[in-house]
Amino acid sequence: MGGKYRITGNTYPRMRRPRHRRKLVLSVAAAVVALGLAGWGTLQLIDVFTGGNRQANAADLPKVCPSASPAAPAKALPKPAAIKVNIYNATPRSGLAKAAADELKKRGFAIGKVDNAPAAYDKKVPGTGMLLGGPTAMNGSFPVLATQLPGAAQKTDARRTADVDLIIGTKFKAFSTPAAAASALTALTKPAPAPSSC
Repeated sequence: MGGKYRITGNTYPRMRRPRHRRKLVLSVAAAVVALGLAGWGTLQLIDVFTGGNRQANAADLPKVCPSASPAAPAKALPKPAAIKVNIYNATPRSGLAKAAADELKKRGFAIGKVDNAPAAYDKKVPGTGMLLGGPTAMNGSFPVLATQLPGAAQKTDARRTADVDLIIGTKFKAFSTPAAAASALTALTKPAPAPSSC
């Protein structure tokens, strides 16, 4: 080209593409919105798993304690005089059943048979003793009789009568003292009220 449009020298004008500022602005705005949404979602998840402000609000509220629960109703246990006890000696020591029967009689129990233990239990009761009776004795006669001989095993059989057997075991030494037995019986008939959780 000639004239005033003639290009001289070795420098040529560069042709640049028009800048797309609109796309750049939209991309930045979309990134900011996406980050904001991600942060808000994260905060919501943290609130869900930590309880948010509910814990703080609950701490500000006065603690309300439920009214003290009444004591459990007293168990209707039979009196010692209403319990007929058969006493059997399963130990090699002679005269033990008779001595035990005399002691329980002094404490108000009705005494039935007094003898050596049958073959099924003779020298086969390793503890202090065993209480043997019908199914109803488990929540009736057994707890009362067990106050006299703590730690005695308890077992039910198919009998229909109300009497119970006390089979004296090889580790038997003596009944609990009358005071200890009376205290244990009182605890059975008048249980302490449940403690308050507050």
